[in-house]
Amino acid sequence: MTTGTPALYTTRTAVDESDLAACFQVRKEVFVGEQNVPEEIEYDAYDADALHVIAVAADGAALGTGRLLHGVGVAAKTGGDLTVGSLGRLAVTSRARGLGVGAALVRAIEEAARGLGLAAVDLHAQTHALGFYERLGYVAYGPEFPDAGIPHRAMRRSL
Repeated sequence: MTTGTPALYTTRTAVDESDLAACFQVRKEVFVGEQNVPEEIEYDAYDADALHVIAVAADGAALGTGRLLHGVGVAAKTGGDLTVGSLGRLAVTSRARGLGVGAALVRAIEEAARGLGLAAVDLHAQTHALGFYERLGYVAYGPEFPDAGIPHRAMRRSL
């Protein structure tokens, strides 16, 4: 963007119940509505303690979200390594795709992870999104596996 141009959107950590509701609505629209993920598995016990980020348009509309899991409660997701966070539930609404919202959300999650003293971020990428994450510095490892009936690969980026 050029100097003086108002931002199309901003990203921030979700701070209150209305932010969380907006995050969950984006996830419902993208994962449940578009990708047919069953609603009962979209939301889980990790949501309560996760750090959620949100991208918001200038008009206040939620454009995207993602979450960072960290700590002892999610050690099983990070191979037991407490210095690794788990990025997940990254979703961008159809109207906001192509604007850089997804990359901005990933960078916001990474910044939050650095602030928590984490050394790396893991994620489970839908295979069609591998190139997106690779462009952001993530490296795939391990075999492909299904999650909610969608093929995924594990990926990691050191911070």
